[in-house]
Amino acid sequence: MAIKEELFRAILVTKGRVTEQPHSVTLRGVKYNDKIYFSRHRPDSDWFKNAMADSVVVIKYQDSSYPGIAKVVTDKDLNKKISLLKYPDEKRAHEKRISIEIRLHEQL
Repeated sequence: MAIKEELFRAILVTKGRVTEQPHSVTLRGVKYNDKIYFSRHRPDSDWFKNAMADSVVVIKYQDSSYPGIAKVVTDKDLNKKISLLKYPDEKRAHEKRISIEIRLHEQL
């Protein structure tokens, strides 16, 4: 996998559910078990809603683009693990979060 770091910053590109145009946002990502995860407190952000409406996404990382498929993480223990990896040694690592898992096309 091209993304080597466990914790990294990348641009997540989704398809706008209203505009159908690319929607880009810079996020802190987590690589865990060869999958990529992005999380937030609530599923109310545009990027999260877009990824749920159309699961085809692109991760832009270090001048390269990686297409993938997103799905919501329903496993509570996995969500906790992602938070702990995303916010090491921070109090907010223990806050409830919702995550999406991205399987890159090279994994499909």
